[in-house]
Amino acid sequence: MITKSDKRWAFSGHVVLGFIAVCSVAPFILLIIASFTDEAASLRNGYSFTPEKWSKAAYEYILLQWDTIGRAYMITIFITVVGTFSGVMMAGMLGYSLAQKDLPGRNIITFLIMFTMLFNGGLTATYIVYTQVFHIKNTIFGLLVPNLLLNAFSIVLFRNYFEFTMEKALLEAARIDGASEMRTFWSIVLPLSLPMIATVGLMSALMYWNDWINGIYYLSPNSKMQSIQTLLNRINEDIRFLQQNSTVFVPGDAIPSTTVRMAIAVVGILPILLLYPFFQKWFVRGVATGAVKG
Repeated sequence: MITKSDKRWAFSGHVVLGFIAVCSVAPFILLIIASFTDEAASLRNGYSFTPEKWSKAAYEYILLQWDTIGRAYMITIFITVVGTFSGVMMAGMLGYSLAQKDLPGRNIITFLIMFTMLFNGGLTATYIVYTQVFHIKNTIFGLLVPNLLLNAFSIVLFRNYFEFTMEKALLEAARIDGASEMRTFWSIVLPLSLPMIATVGLMSALMYWNDWINGIYYLSPNSKMQSIQTLLNRINEDIRFLQQNSTVFVPGDAIPSTTVRMAIAVVGILPILLLYPFFQKWFVRGVATGAVKG
């Protein structure tokens, strides 16, 4: 029976969680409003939920500069899709292999993977390997390769999920019927691992979509393969990047620099904001299942 005390605690919990939710959503609302604020009003009064004057100049400027910004946006989408698919498949196959207790060298491979969660060679060694050994400088691989299998936590999630959650009798039945390990993995294991695929896929997609540091390291400033996040970072560092490459006449020779940054940020995060609610259920289930040893 629900008592008055339980109701009060439930009400208090809803109030606290509601306040936290408002605090989480408010910055995104302010970002969107700031992108529709007049440049002069924004510089004069700062960002506000109730701007003095509204303007679409920032988005009009983005549309007129679509050769630069649009290309960066398409590159980000391509890198996110290809990188997420490749990363999930590599982490899934390695996690499935490590889940097999009869795998030769299983403990050594597991140790090496866990070791990378604590130590790495540092930025200098990483840069030298990628640029002088793999030669990814100023190529699309400079945005793709450094993030592949970068997070050993994804492999651990897959391994725990396969080892402690996957029904062993089902896998043994497939092997008795003559299915190879690859056939078992593709036809049985993957279809039953949707929560984990969604979890690791979402983390990987967010990593690729928000990545800007690899563009700084492995792409030259005038490269045409910059992602939207790298471009936004360069704009924040020096707004003259757009001014010098602009062929658009802006009244008063005033490019809406402040509001353009906000508008590009909105364009950059909009797909994630739209897709995340659909994957949140799988994300929570996958983390809860794969991170806990059964």
